[in-house]
Amino acid sequence: MGRLTTHVLDTSAGRPAAGIAVALDRLEAGGPVRLAETVTNSDGRCDGPILEGEAFAAGVYELAFAAGDYFRQRGVDLADPPFLDLVTIRFGIAAPDEHYHVPLLISPYGYSTYRGS
Repeated sequence: MGRLTTHVLDTSAGRPAAGIAVALDRLEAGGPVRLAETVTNSDGRCDGPILEGEAFAAGVYELAFAAGDYFRQRGVDLADPPFLDLVTIRFGIAAPDEHYHVPLLISPYGYSTYRGS
C-alpha cells in the first residue's frame, strides 16, 4: 500500500527543520480539498505518513510548508514581505501503490525538492 512522506532540511543552518507547519491538499475539479495538517518533528520529518491507506489515490496534490513562520521563529531577519513565505509544491501521484517521498531543502532565499525514496 502506498504512502506519502516528507522531510525538511534547513540548508542555511545545516540541520533538520523542526516545527514547520505542513498542509496537504488534493486538487479536485471543485477546488482544493484539505486532507492533512501536521508539523515537522526534531528530525524535520512528520511523525507518520501524511497520507496513506484508501485516501492515498492517484491525482494532483499540493504540500504547503510555512517556511516564513519557521524562519521568523528561529529569529532570522526576513524582508517584509519575505522572499519565501509559504512554499507550495504541486505534484502528481500516478501509482498509489508506491511510496512517494517529497523532501524539501529550504533557506530564506531558495528551496529544492525531488521525489525521494
